[in-house]
Amino acid sequence: MSATGILLCAGGSTRMGFDKLMTPVSGKCAIARSAEALIAGGVTEIVFAVSERTRAFCEALPLSVPKTLVQGGAERRDSVRNAIAAATGDILVIHDAARCLVSPAIVRSSIASAEQYGNGVVALSVTDTVFLSEDGKLTRLPREKLLRMQTPQTFRKAEIAEAYRNTAPEAAEATDDCTLYALAGYVPHFVAGSEDNFKLTTPADFARAERYFTRYGTGFDTHRLVEGRKLILGGVDIPYEKGLLGHSDADVLTHAVMDALLGAAGLPDIGHLFPDTDPAFKDADSMVLLGKVVAAVAEKGLRPATVSAEIIAQRPKLAPHLPGMKRRFAEVLGIPEEDIALAATTTEGMNDEGRGLCISAQAVASAR
Repeated sequence: MSATGILLCAGGSTRMGFDKLMTPVSGKCAIARSAEALIAGGVTEIVFAVSERTRAFCEALPLSVPKTLVQGGAERRDSVRNAIAAATGDILVIHDAARCLVSPAIVRSSIASAEQYGNGVVALSVTDTVFLSEDGKLTRLPREKLLRMQTPQTFRKAEIAEAYRNTAPEAAEATDDCTLYALAGYVPHFVAGSEDNFKLTTPADFARAERYFTRYGTGFDTHRLVEGRKLILGGVDIPYEKGLLGHSDADVLTHAVMDALLGAAGLPDIGHLFPDTDPAFKDADSMVLLGKVVAAVAEKGLRPATVSAEIIAQRPKLAPHLPGMKRRFAEVLGIPEEDIALAATTTEGMNDEGRGLCISAQAVASAR
């Protein structure tokens, strides 16, 4: 059976305080993320129910399947009804665009259920104790009989179209497709959802989604200390009788941070991007190179979020210079200083760092 995705993009974001569907979540907005999940899950076309605010974006959104746009209605049910009329698939996968963390596996399961049983409604069991509070009286509800409804809710087209033609008063109170489907006399078949498949409703939900997409990387670098070179760490020129030897300015701290960011974005390390065989990078300012790394990370739809780094050196004393380094990183990375943690440590005279032969640095960075 062919499957059409119905993506509901006409909500007003009234509880969010900003446009939850159009604001990027780690570089990509909820509409785009939801559409990609539906396609990866098996739909062969998408019908977008749009508002005037989301229409232009949905029209321009590149997809690997055909798409149709219909005008959304005043209520969710109106948007779905309009989309059903435009859909051509045997099975309709109805999904709220605000549930942009849905997995393709959940979409596939709902489609498979609809092929076998006529419908596949994504839902979660309730694990908390639940009370009904009425007029000061608490009644405990049997949680083993309760379900938390999610989307997609997937149905054979003929059956859900019939359900949406229901004009009974109780149908007007329905808040989801499954309720209308059951009112039409059909028996819902439930598919396991996920705690990650939550709906963007409040700013806290948006922050949770950002954390979901956070990626991490690590970096390490070491350079030999020699006479006749400047000592530059974190973009700060530090007075000392020796400096670090390297093709660029040999700023080991910045190099470690760069590799950590590149790792978070799944990109090659700085040796590939800025090889020491290329004269263009001779004596290069590593802070300038860090700016290029930020741009490369942005091309992957990510931006720096946090940095934690440590310099390993016996001498010189670096603690007084850490605030200046933090300021430089904040400027280039475009993140607040409070999201950057820098430290300096010694090896108590052990290893090459302790003997004053080199300085090393290690870093962890996140991007989202």
